Amino acid sequence: MSGDDVRTVRAGRRTVEVHRPDKVLFPGGGDAKEYTKSDLVDYYRAVAPFMLPQLRGRPLMLERHPDGLDGPQFMQKNTPDTFPDWITRVEVPKEGGTVCHTVCDDTATLVHIADQACITLHRWLSRTGRLESPDRMVFDLDPSGDSFAPVREAARLLGELLDELKLPSALMTTGSRGLHVIVSVGGHHGFDEVREFARDVADTLATAHPDRLTTAARKKDRGDRLYLDVQRNAYAQTAVVPFTVRARPGAPVAVPVTWDQLDEPDFGPRRWTIADAADQARTNPWADVPTRGRALGPARRRLDALRG
Repeated sequence: MSGDDVRTVRAGRRTVEVHRPDKVLFPGGGDAKEYTKSDLVDYYRAVAPFMLPQLRGRPLMLERHPDGLDGPQFMQKNTPDTFPDWITRVEVPKEGGTVCHTVCDDTATLVHIADQACITLHRWLSRTGRLESPDRMVFDLDPSGDSFAPVREAARLLGELLDELKLPSALMTTGSRGLHVIVSVGGHHGFDEVREFARDVADTLATAHPDRLTTAARKKDRGDRLYLDVQRNAYAQTAVVPFTVRARPGAPVAVPVTWDQLDEPDFGPRRWTIADAADQARTNPWADVPTRGRALGPARRRLDALRG
């Protein structure tokens, strides 16, 4: 490989090599801009101060596209032997053995992951040391079609219900079709308890709006209704990381937003791309969301009272 095919990048205290930096990962066409591996690396370096707090200490699943969007893609759980020794790993129990997940604790790791043509990072909802106890609860608002109006409406309804339960919530675009609503929990509950609570919240909302919302896991049972998906709240399940790029034309990004931004005319799930997502990050959209997770006991009592 010639010197022109390697770019040297400074990332914190380390220097990381980026191979074939001019390789096109996101082909242009139509309204979509073309982006290279070097563009992906530059974006992740720029957003690292805001993204790393969402990554540190969490097992990751890496979505890799070695030949860009037009080529094959694969999901990688096990850390390759070729990864540098300085990258953090965690051995995670699974049925019949273990999985050695990558953990992204610093900018250099983020740059190396991008060099591996990992476009999207998916994180566990728990951290190393407390793998069985999630500190995040995620509601995925999955529309039946391409219209975003039902997603806006569902987000408002869910946000209002969580407010009633006195659970602060954070809103995030997915870079795909829907939105994620995220609740920080205390990390003292197991996955089964957290998922059961999330399911009861979703069922409460779907029961109140049966013509618009559903918790039916099978697509054929949903009709035109928006699916309130809580299945990510389980051991070894993952959700897209805040500020991660999605493998779609134009390089859209999953971006934290304020609840007020939900009402902006141009707001949508792919509103931000690698061209401007770092600017959104600098506004600190989750500044008003408490960093300390809430215990679910009081919220469970309030929910049970609402459900009668």
